[in-house]
Amino acid sequence: MPLLSEDTQGGHVYLHHESLIGDQLWSELRNLAPERSRPARSMLLRQGDPGTQVILLSSGSTLVTLAGANGEKTLLAVRGAGELLGELAVLDAQPRSASVIAAEPCRVHLIPAPDFLAFVHEHDLTIPLLRHAIARVREAEAVRLEMATASVPVRLAAALGRLVNAASRHGADTVVRLTQTELSQLIGASRNGVGSAIRPWRERGWLGTEASGGLVIRNMLAIQADVLA
Repeated sequence: MPLLSEDTQGGHVYLHHESLIGDQLWSELRNLAPERSRPARSMLLRQGDPGTQVILLSSGSTLVTLAGANGEKTLLAVRGAGELLGELAVLDAQPRSASVIAAEPCRVHLIPAPDFLAFVHEHDLTIPLLRHAIARVREAEAVRLEMATASVPVRLAAALGRLVNAASRHGADTVVRLTQTELSQLIGASRNGVGSAIRPWRERGWLGTEASGGLVIRNMLAIQADVLA
């Protein structure tokens, strides 16, 4: 099964693990651990920790972030429902290479490493999962290059687009439960820079702000078109 599929804008998106292994095996894997809830902004996996469990994400979306030597954070990816998180550290018995934070309330299954490894061995999933992990590493490298070279509005629009695409609820409006400070840290910009990028989008009605500090995305396509104009 290919790991890449075409998206609606001609780029590529990586298949979720649920699509990779199929509905039947996904259901069996989910049944290995009870479902639990995690609030927005909670730390699901911490960079540098040992791989003692794998997270199966049933609903919600998460941020995959990399911490630098001085504590700065870089956004590597956004993951939504149907994904496994932290499986690479379990498969190669190495410390976790990144942190995973809940971008919104999430429902998860915390599968102990021995149970996950036994499941992978039983169903011959090692090679497909490793190939999938490599594809995600390549995706993360592309995101890091984008974050290092693009302007603040382009970086912010890309990050918001990933959050909207991974959100558990899609409708007229999508709420991104991150403050401007948190967004600035994730894209490597100043808070003022993020505020300046958001201002014209808010004035045009493409997004709004919540009292809690989050953003309400009303027209993601218009925002993306604006930064490419």
